[in-house]
Amino acid sequence: MSKPTPDPFAVWLPLARAHKAVLTHVEAALKSAGLPGLDRYDILWELEQAGSEGLRPFELQDRLLLPQYGVSRLIDRLARAGHLNRSACDEDGRGQVLVLTPEGARVRAAMWAVYAAAIQQAIGDRLAKGEARRLADLLSKLTRPGDASTAHQDTGQAGRSAP
Repeated sequence: MSKPTPDPFAVWLPLARAHKAVLTHVEAALKSAGLPGLDRYDILWELEQAGSEGLRPFELQDRLLLPQYGVSRLIDRLARAGHLNRSACDEDGRGQVLVLTPEGARVRAAMWAVYAAAIQQAIGDRLAKGEARRLADLLSKLTRPGDASTAHQDTGQAGRSAP
């Protein structure tokens, strides 16, 4: 068995550690500001993007990196906090549609101010000009579909930036 080049295990541990360090920094900043955690932010963001049409819980689940039971619990908490409304789905009497409330939008905006500053501190302030773009381009290769023969080719194309 031949060893892949470059060694993916030489990338995996620093990648996992960097991910943990950045998330820990962001979560601490949100907590320090008295705001909810990132898991709630992601739900509020997705509902904001959906607009007044809202999302069905299964649609929300498909967009998040959380298990179904975790999303259900967070939806319950966000509804109790007044950050989202649930209404019956016209297409399915048993289903529901989730829509962001004005209070949910306010909280999401307050969270973003802290989140953005924390990301700048954890990533932007630590990388030289151009390094963030190069790192984003490299990491995007890990999330693009494709076969192994094209995965190692450097196309020089810029990756998609997040909203």
